[in-house]
Amino acid sequence: MKNKRGYTLIELVVAVGLFALIMTLASGAYFIMINLNRQVQGVTTGINNLSFALETMVRDIRTGTAYSGGGNSFSFTPSDGGAAITYARGIQQGAGGQTGDIIITKNNVTTALTDPSVDVTSLVFYVFGATPGDSEQPRVTIVVSGSVTYGAGKTESFSIENGATMRGSDI
Repeated sequence: MKNKRGYTLIELVVAVGLFALIMTLASGAYFIMINLNRQVQGVTTGINNLSFALETMVRDIRTGTAYSGGGNSFSFTPSDGGAAITYARGIQQGAGGQTGDIIITKNNVTTALTDPSVDVTSLVFYVFGATPGDSEQPRVTIVVSGSVTYGAGKTESFSIENGATMRGSDI
């Protein structure tokens, strides 16, 4: 008998079929991971935008004086002594309609601080120690809640609390 080398046609068909099945399963998992990555990037972008807006507010509030307001809006005098700055919840036009946002008003000019993908449903300022004659260090607690839109209209809700204490004394 002669020693035969190589594979039969049936062995090759079975091997190619198994390879195709494994690659189909692996590519399905790969596409699922790509979709999840896009969703996470969308949420991360919205939360980063909100974080930037809050950090801007906190930085300005820490260096400001003459705190006033509370509830849905908050005003103070900036450290440079210029016109008063007011933060509040506003409305802007987004891809899916109107969304809530955080706005800043200075010199009668109003600017949105958040992206339309961030829908701010609640913005509350709690002001402590801003009453004249009060011996408490002035501070503000900011509570923001809403949702971030990502992908094909999917949303992820958030609730964030941040605080700022006046650097200098307003006593």
